[in-house]
Amino acid sequence: MKERILVVDDEAPIRDLLQALFMRHGYGVSGAATAGEALRALDESGFDLLVLDIALEDADGLELLTSIRQAHPSLPVIMLTGMGYDQELETEALTRGAQGYVSKTLPPDQLLMEVHRVLRHSGANAPAEKEGPA
Repeated sequence: MKERILVVDDEAPIRDLLQALFMRHGYGVSGAATAGEALRALDESGFDLLVLDIALEDADGLELLTSIRQAHPSLPVIMLTGMGYDQELETEALTRGAQGYVSKTLPPDQLLMEVHRVLRHSGANAPAEKEGPA
């Protein structure tokens, strides 16, 4: 059974790119543009991983992470930021329960490697790599 990832980002091009990337690599993927959509999706469907933008238009991603941790304490979360690397933000995200922190400015393969790492660490088995460019 393939792992399911929920991508939460208010920027449609980023969300679409990440969904396509993860699907190409064998994951089941859903997307959400708002905090409300994300919370509904998490309550309605089982996900193996959440990729959550730290700065949503309608919510602070770190505050949303805290809420998600209360409702879904074992769900692995990777925080995604467009602000580049920030040690304080990374520390705050990890303190609030994120398992990873990745900048949108990194190549997509870096995020994919972080997804594999977090899923492997959580006990899920990442799908086999598909041939072809990322």
